This record gives sequence, structure tokens and C-alpha cells, in this order.
Amino acid sequence: MNRYPIWKYILILIALVFGALYTAPNFFGESPAVQISSAKSTVKVESSMSERVETVLKQSGLQNTGVFFDFNGAQGSVRARFADVDTQFKAKAALEQALNPDHDNPTYTVAFNLLSNTPKWLQNLRALPMYLGLDLRGGVHFLMQVDTKAVLNKRVQGMQSTIKSVLREKEIRYAGIARDGDAINVRFRDADTRNAAKGVLTSQMQEVAVQESVAADNGEFELKVGLKPEALKSVVAEGVKQNITALSKRVNELGVAEPIIQQQGPDRIVVQLPGVQDVARAKEIIGRTATLEVRLLDDSVVGIVDQNTAAPYGSELFKSNRDGEWIVLVKDPVVTGDYITGAALSFDQRQQPAVSVDLNGDGGRKMREATRSRVGKRMAIVLFEKGKGEVLIAPTIQDELSSRFNITGMGTASAAADLALLLRAGSLAAPMEIIEERTIGPQLGAENIKQGMHSTLYGFIAIAIFMMLYYMLFGFFSVLALGINLLLLVAILSLMQATLTLPGMAAIALALGMAIDANVLINERIREELRAGRTPQKAIEEGFAHAWDTILDSNVTTLIVGLALLIFGSGAIRGFAVVHCLGILTSIFSSVFVSRGVVNLWYGRKKKLASISIGQVWKPQESTDSTPAVK
Repeated sequence: MNRYPIWKYILILIALVFGALYTAPNFFGESPAVQISSAKSTVKVESSMSERVETVLKQSGLQNTGVFFDFNGAQGSVRARFADVDTQFKAKAALEQALNPDHDNPTYTVAFNLLSNTPKWLQNLRALPMYLGLDLRGGVHFLMQVDTKAVLNKRVQGMQSTIKSVLREKEIRYAGIARDGDAINVRFRDADTRNAAKGVLTSQMQEVAVQESVAADNGEFELKVGLKPEALKSVVAEGVKQNITALSKRVNELGVAEPIIQQQGPDRIVVQLPGVQDVARAKEIIGRTATLEVRLLDDSVVGIVDQNTAAPYGSELFKSNRDGEWIVLVKDPVVTGDYITGAALSFDQRQQPAVSVDLNGDGGRKMREATRSRVGKRMAIVLFEKGKGEVLIAPTIQDELSSRFNITGMGTASAAADLALLLRAGSLAAPMEIIEERTIGPQLGAENIKQGMHSTLYGFIAIAIFMMLYYMLFGFFSVLALGINLLLLVAILSLMQATLTLPGMAAIALALGMAIDANVLINERIREELRAGRTPQKAIEEGFAHAWDTILDSNVTTLIVGLALLIFGSGAIRGFAVVHCLGILTSIFSSVFVSRGVVNLWYGRKKKLASISIGQVWKPQESTDSTPAVK
């Protein structure tokens, strides 16, 4: 008898409920909304902003269908949903005017967004719709060229400072040091000193190549220090990666649900922002620069310092972001954010919140030299953003600092965590230029979705008609399993919050074709068993058992190809590969496990089964004439 134990039917039922729950959010649609996020790294959006937004909207006479606070682990944002686009536009204008009195230096970013209409109880189950890619939702595409010369220039400048520090630390005197293109020329009075310097530089700076020479003008001994070829490539590659990391942190301000930021070639970056139509705002956010500097206070300034204090030559006047204090800082930084390798919330000896900062080797050396003679005095950490600097904190130097030190007196753990986040936040390693720009309208995206859904639906209907005409009731069982396969595939993609693109929709259509192929194998195998004289129950049992080996072999080989596309592909190819691999797994489950369960449920209880509805079973007729014939 062909019967499933009760636990297998329960498993199928759980799969159906799972598929229905996590597929449903894709059919609720989206509502127009606006997102309020911080425009400055030093300003944090708190949950109290929700009440402020509601107040502004109420005073402006604008009705909303919900205001929500969202915290993604780094920056908070507030989103307000509206019933129509007209109210959305009015709300954006009202909120920008109320939240940013200084339009030249905005504190908050107000961006258009879309929010899912999925019921709250489904959202609590993490049942959310799939993200739509640029080709389906519309949006902005940028191809950006990284200025690799600026990356190398910055690295060579740092190398020159490092050479000075190393020679000074080893008390090796040099007659002069100057830059010559991408190399540094260091002059010495005698050959012995040059040889000593060469040994020190070679041992402490592994990435440089050192060559000896003699100056043609005055006969002084020289060392030409330059980066090795592999180090040059590494500098450019690291600069591009740093820019990608910084861009990833910025696009959150635009309200983009699933941006695509990836490297293309050695010095180009592709940025795709689905759903964004404000190109000017996107350019402003992407091109913004933010740098961090550690500076010393100018000791020559005595007395009370206010906004009218004149800064001496070589110094600048700043206002502290923490307490509004005005201080005068030396222009030349001790270290910049490039030297910071890590920053984290910690606690001092009194268990008070602090920030633990880690510097690289060069940064630690510079910090020791700058603080050795300034114990008891102050230094400041300054964040430069949009051309303006803000003092994050100006602590007192308690001891000579090195590669690892603590900033204490933060007050609260939240303040310490915020400062650590700002210290870790990367800046652009080099300027970038937009060399290609495309805007895809939402109408085109909607048309792509319509065509993709129609192609999948019509393909499903065509398969269903053929299967039910050719295999009768077993064809209906196959179509039912195929529908469950599609349901589970969409549910898994929604649970993974995958980004659906046109290649992904093509992979879904391909998954349907591959899934029905497995059912064709099963049905034909059952027909073969019937032709061989097996009873219907035995034919069903043997048919599923023997077809399973073929189905497994074909799907495993196809899965290997899909995994290869996933590992070695990029962009649209990876999106296709993800859906393709998941489709293979759901296909095996639905075409074998679910299909067998439905057949067992229908025929398994019949002890004396005379026939099954699987279409025409053609049996070969035996020839009664053994005489050879020629036709």
C-alpha cells in the first residue's frame, strides 16, 4: 500500500502554511512615504523624532497613515506613510522647512520612500516583500571613476612623513628630503650614514624599494625610496574598497532599501539605487566627503575664547559639538582618520564608559611624539563634513599616548558608542567622478514587472493544460506540486529579503520548467511499470522509487552549474544563480515529496485498485507472424 505516515503530511502542511505566509506580503503593494534621517554624522535621530514629525504634519494639516521609528544598528530614521503621492510631496516640503531652519547647512535629510502595506502581524513574523531591483522598480544608476592618482599622492605623502619619523627615531641625520614624482629622495652627507638609513628603512618599511644614487649637482649621497609594484596595486585596490565602504554608509540617508554598490574593474564603482528618482540629491549624498583629524590646542592663545577671537597664523577657531565651547586648534593634524584601525565602547578602571582607540604603527609613532611633552594639556578630535569642521570632543592628555589609548569622561555609554561609531566611519579615500549616469523611470519598471509576471503566468497555464490533458489526474497532481514549488520559492526569496531583478524572474520561469520535467519523469516511469504488467499500486511505488535516482542526478549536476555561477559570477548573474539554486531545491521537494504525498492521499487507501488516471498507456503488440518481411 502507498501511504505516508502522518508526520509527512504534517510536514507538507507546515510547508504550505510557510509558503502562504511569506509569499502573501508581495501582494499587498506599497504606499508613498518620506524618510527622515541624519544629514550629519554628529547628529543622531532618536525615537523622539517620531513625535516631532507627527506634530509638524498635524500643524500643516497633512494626514498620515502611520509614523514609524526604525533603527538599523548604526543610524536611526523615521518614516511617515501617506495615502497618496500629493500628500507625500507636501509633507516632504513641510518637514524640510520645519526640521532644517538653516537651509545651507541642513541637519536632517528628508527623502521620498515607499513602505510596504503588509499587516503588522505579518511584519512581526518577518514576513516582508522581496526587494525589487533597478530594472523592476526604477531608480538611478551611476558608474563612478576613482581618482587613483589622488590615492597614490596621499600614500606617498604619508610615506614621506613615515621616513622622517623613522630616521629621527633612529637618530640618523639626513641633509634633505624631497618628493620626486611617486618617490622620495633623501640626501646624506656621507655613504656610511646613507647605508645605515637604507638598512633601517628596508627593515621597518617592507612595502618600499630603496635605491642608492649620487646627486649630480653637489655629489651628495642619495636614497630613492618608492613603493614596490605590488604595493602600488594594493594601494589603489584598498582605496577603491574604502570608497565602497564609505558609500555604503551614506546611501541609507536616501531611503534605499537594497542598494547595489560594487567594484567594476580596477578603479570604477557601480552604484545602483532602486526607487530613487531625485538624482541631484543622490549625487550630493554620494559625493560628500567626511574626514577625521586629531589636533592640538594652540597654547599661544590665553584668556577667554569666543566666536570673535582671532586665531593666530597656523591655527583655526572651532566650536565644540558637545558643549558649545569655542577653542583654537593648530591646523596641522597629529593623525587623521586614515591612521585609526579601530574604535569601540569600553570602560575605564572606575567602570565608567570610555572609547578605546587603536592606531596603526605610523599613527602610534606620531601620537607618541606629539603627546610626550604635552601631558596635562588638551587635544581635540575634529570631524570635517561638507567643508565644515566640528569638534567631537576635546579631552585632556593624561599620559603619553601610543597606538592604543582610551578616551574617558564620556558620561554615558550611548555617548561613548556614538563617538566610537564616528571614529570608525570611513571617509572617501580619493575623489570620484561620475562618468555614466542613467535614470530608469518607475513606469518602465512597472512594465517589466507586468511582462515578467505575464510570461511566468502564461507559461504556468500552458504547462498545466498540457499536463492535465496528457496525464489526466496525475497531470493535475503534477500541476498542484508545481504550484507549491512556486509558492515555496517566492516565500524563501521573501524571507531572505532577496532583490528580484529581470534575470531573477527568468530563473523563476526556468525553475518551473525544470520542476515539471521531474514530474514527467515520474509519470512516464509509472506508465512503464503499468506496461510491464505491474498492478497500479505497485506501479506507483516502483515509478517514484526508480524515477528518484534520475531526478537526483539531473538536479545535482544542474545545481553544480548554479553554484559555479554564484561563486564566480557578479551582478545580474549572481541574482540569476541564487534563484536558480533555490528553485532546484524546492523543485526536488515538491516534485517528489509533495507529489508522492498527494498521490498517496488519493490512491493509497484503495486496497483493490484496478486502474489509475494517468492517460493512455500504450502497450506494445506482439507479432504473430515470425516470417521476415520487407516493406
